[in-house]
Amino acid sequence: MIRSNHSASQRGSDSRSGSGSASGGYRSSGGGRRSGGQSSRRGPAVQGEFALPVSSTPALPAVTAFSELDLPGALLQTLAREGLTEPFPIQASTLPNSLAGRDVLGRGRTGSGKTIAFGLALLARTAGRRAEPREPLALVLVPTRELAQQVTDALTPYAHAVRLRLATVVGGISIGRQAHALRSGAEIVVATPGRLKDLIERGDCRLDQVAITVLDEADQMADMGFLPQVTELLDQVAPGGQTMLFSATLDRNVDRLVRRFLTDPVTHSVDPSAASVTTMEHHLLHIEGSDKNAAVAHIASREGGVIMFTDTRHGADRLVRDLLANGVRAAALHGGKSQPQRTRTLEQFRGGQVTALIATNVAARGIHIEGLDLVVNVDPPADHKDYLHRGGRTARAGESGTVVTLVLPNQRRDMTRMMAAAGITPNSARVRPGDAELAAITGARVPTGIAVTIPNPVVERPRYTGSTGAGRSRRSRPPHTGRTQANTASRTQAPRRARAGA
Repeated sequence: MIRSNHSASQRGSDSRSGSGSASGGYRSSGGGRRSGGQSSRRGPAVQGEFALPVSSTPALPAVTAFSELDLPGALLQTLAREGLTEPFPIQASTLPNSLAGRDVLGRGRTGSGKTIAFGLALLARTAGRRAEPREPLALVLVPTRELAQQVTDALTPYAHAVRLRLATVVGGISIGRQAHALRSGAEIVVATPGRLKDLIERGDCRLDQVAITVLDEADQMADMGFLPQVTELLDQVAPGGQTMLFSATLDRNVDRLVRRFLTDPVTHSVDPSAASVTTMEHHLLHIEGSDKNAAVAHIASREGGVIMFTDTRHGADRLVRDLLANGVRAAALHGGKSQPQRTRTLEQFRGGQVTALIATNVAARGIHIEGLDLVVNVDPPADHKDYLHRGGRTARAGESGTVVTLVLPNQRRDMTRMMAAAGITPNSARVRPGDAELAAITGARVPTGIAVTIPNPVVERPRYTGSTGAGRSRRSRPPHTGRTQANTASRTQAPRRARAGA
């Protein structure tokens, strides 16, 4: 049974330091489905973000172990099999409240544990119910295909434990298979906004039975222009349901969603930026334009994997050609690649057949690579949020990592402003190819110069998990709203720590 949003059990002491609760009832705007009459108070804001709301309704106290939570035995057994007993802070603080039906506003960088934070509550509160065809009971909205598949992979063993059916609904793969999965019945749908809208318009899905809604990486959905679609979808879910919004950053666009669709949310903020991640190092390496290509080749020749970010698809493809000619096993990942190519390229990178993944911002979120310890901005990002999300591919779940940005003379001023906006004080150095300092920071080595090739990444049909299907949407939308076969997030953590999630 879905419990009331305002059960008596909500009235407990405040959570641990770093979390709070949010304003008691936002007034709905523009015909939204929620309403409330209490005035909103605001807490201090991180630079560039809106002030976090504060509530008069106390939050339940945080827990120190999953066993303290009111979870079905099957979920606790699955957590124990994974060796996960100690939750991350965002899980420890939000789960007692989300399990009681409270709305949740969670801010945390990628890798901080958001997937399990919302996933366990969603599964526990949906367990025992059965969806009718085309009428899911819970919805997770995400911005990209890769993140959709990562969430699906992370939640699948727990969904199986409580006999709930998952369907993944994304662009780039067959809409027919996804429609069949929804017509067959799925309690939980993980979706990108555009493809879900297509399926609703076809009559293959209705949201009026959705009692729990999750917005994951809400800021990126706003940045990618999905806010109108997200708003339209949220207006269709069952009134009075539970909404959880998780995001790495909270800007004014996200504030609009919070005010309109969250009622009296418990607020928790942890690791709001890469600046607070003590296991992550930040380096600005100042370099002359004539030395840049050689320095990139030296870094890419390091032992171990590296993700290198470029501004454009053409720049990524050009860099891959140069690195292959220098003996580096490189491959590109960007929105110009088909979904099977993107899926296979990631599998090659995880398997070690590719050691340098050259990516545009399509890979800045929703992709987890276990053990990745170096991210390089070959081209500096456009703003501080892009910097934080690119860097979030490393130093996940308490692991260590390094973020390096190559800075040309004409980029210095912009990078100084960007680091200040991100709240980061980086280490700076002037480098050239072959420098000992470049090697010490990045593991750079002289490339072999012996050209290599990488097998064609399209060697098989994409694989499907659960009730997910495959093919391309009829509508045009940003090309990086997609999915991949991501590693299950639980493998990223040390034993007895909760799965990090997206």
